[in-house]
Amino acid sequence: MKRIGLLTSGGDSPGMNSAIRAVVRKAMYERAEIIGVRRGFKGLVEGDFLPMDSRSVSGIINRGGTLLLSSRCEEFKTRRGQRKAVENIKKWEIDGLVVIGGDGSYHGAYALYKTWGIPTVGIPGTIDNDLWGTDITIGFDTAVNIAVEAIDRIRDTATSHERLFIIEVMGKTSGFIALYSGVAGGVEDLLIPEMPTELENIIERLEIGRKMGKVSSILVVAEGDEEGGAMEIARKIEDKVDYETRVLILGHLQRGGPPTALDRILATRLGAMAVEILLEGGGGVAVGWVNGAYKIIPLPEAWRKKKKIDPDLYLLNLSMAT
Repeated sequence: MKRIGLLTSGGDSPGMNSAIRAVVRKAMYERAEIIGVRRGFKGLVEGDFLPMDSRSVSGIINRGGTLLLSSRCEEFKTRRGQRKAVENIKKWEIDGLVVIGGDGSYHGAYALYKTWGIPTVGIPGTIDNDLWGTDITIGFDTAVNIAVEAIDRIRDTATSHERLFIIEVMGKTSGFIALYSGVAGGVEDLLIPEMPTELENIIERLEIGRKMGKVSSILVVAEGDEEGGAMEIARKIEDKVDYETRVLILGHLQRGGPPTALDRILATRLGAMAVEILLEGGGGVAVGWVNGAYKIIPLPEAWRKKKKIDPDLYLLNLSMAT
């Protein structure tokens, strides 16, 4: 394999640039060329390609976002769009492709492999941490740390004004960010999709805390929780009990800023491993990190198998909040 293509797709996550840097420099170390694709699968369809070298990724390991840009592409989901992408891949004489992104990106990578015979390797780049086959995804640790910092700051004003704050974090239908940031932030309660909780039980625990002398409380909710988003939960609580409630929706703040050291190291490891897989003739797989070692899985497993949270960690938080 002489020439490797590289793209980032879907939502950006801190550490994507670290992965880009690793792929480029590992490939060059192994005497392979790298062709970057701007704007993900859209760039693949439109032919937005650029040769990359060691200098093109200089100084990006600490930068958030993605140097190659990202977007979503409905055209690529069609056979016609995929054919245009494959024609561009062949035009640029690309022998294999590294795709950094989440489950949607993995679907696109697998379509190129399964239908068109293009060797592809997926690298898990998403703050949601919802891809099976890796203990942690690139960007998750940074997103959790951003959420924890917000919780720490909100606690000061929550205490000063004796209020209930409800903080909404990202995650779609995944509660990993909410769970980890909630435990690290010492919040009074969590609402996550994986652990259905009756709102009445949460209110009961808040009331017990108030009787014990608590003057403020913080709830963390995953945006995909079945009770609704933070605004809806605040309304439901205020309808039942007399609380002065405020809502903070962190949103895309969790995607921005420099990646943590953990995310940089993870991205560097997985980026280098993805290149090795292609150079050894592999394809149609994703690379992850499990129990301190590399793990390689077929791409479909990453979205067909459900990654589970640790229920003991959820219960531990309940015991800490009493």
